[in-house]
Amino acid sequence: MMRRSLLYLALGAVAVIAAYPFLWMLGTALKTLPESTQTPLNLFPKSPQWENYRTAFEAAPFARYFLNTFVVALATTAAIVVSSLLAGYAFARMHFPGRGLLFGVVLATMMVPFEATLIPNFVTVTRFFGWYDTYAALIVPWCANAFSIFMVRQACLALPRDFFDAASMDGCGHLRFVFAVVAPTIRPTLTAVALFAFLGSYNSLLWPLVVTGDDSMRVVQVGLTVFAIGEGVRTNLLMCAAAIVMLPTLVLYFAAQRVFVEGAVRAGIKG
Repeated sequence: MMRRSLLYLALGAVAVIAAYPFLWMLGTALKTLPESTQTPLNLFPKSPQWENYRTAFEAAPFARYFLNTFVVALATTAAIVVSSLLAGYAFARMHFPGRGLLFGVVLATMMVPFEATLIPNFVTVTRFFGWYDTYAALIVPWCANAFSIFMVRQACLALPRDFFDAASMDGCGHLRFVFAVVAPTIRPTLTAVALFAFLGSYNSLLWPLVVTGDDSMRVVQVGLTVFAIGEGVRTNLLMCAAAIVMLPTLVLYFAAQRVFVEGAVRAGIKG
């Protein structure tokens, strides 16, 4: 009994520590600017300034930013799911020369830091294709993901061999088999891939910052930078905008947290 009480106490302490930044963000969003920069910082405001949310949303065209963000995130997610499904199946069940070597090269790309490819990708997108300030620049470079391909490959390897043998005997081609049998069977893995892809695209900052310059093509993460001005950071308005921007990801995570775990577990299973 004592051990369980200590465990609950420790878990409660960790929960409070984890929740504190979020509580501070919500409290700071309702403070005046002088109050938000006071030391020591109070967790909650003396007089809540609810109009801060309206002021923050009107400080920049956030409606346009949100539209751009969802267009880019949804398009990128769809592309990653399809490319991962096709590539993962090919690496798992199709036999062709150099399959192992090619899969190793795909996995090796995960060890290349994003910063090392930023300039080459920027030059390719802007000079070769002329995609600066376009949706193509925000979407096309991220239409495939090595980790997602790995997850789908592992899920395909876990499928019984009988599925493939029966489909072959019935004359089912690879493409039809992938979309009619494999995709519905590994739906939890594909859902996890889609969630990871959406969150990764939604939270992207550096790439959208360098390939867009017009407000009409900005995304919400870049939009948060408008609260950093020459005189300093308008902390209270920044926290208001951050709370609004973070809301969709929180809703998505709590709605599908079980899929995150199940998809990650399936990625480590091999048949």
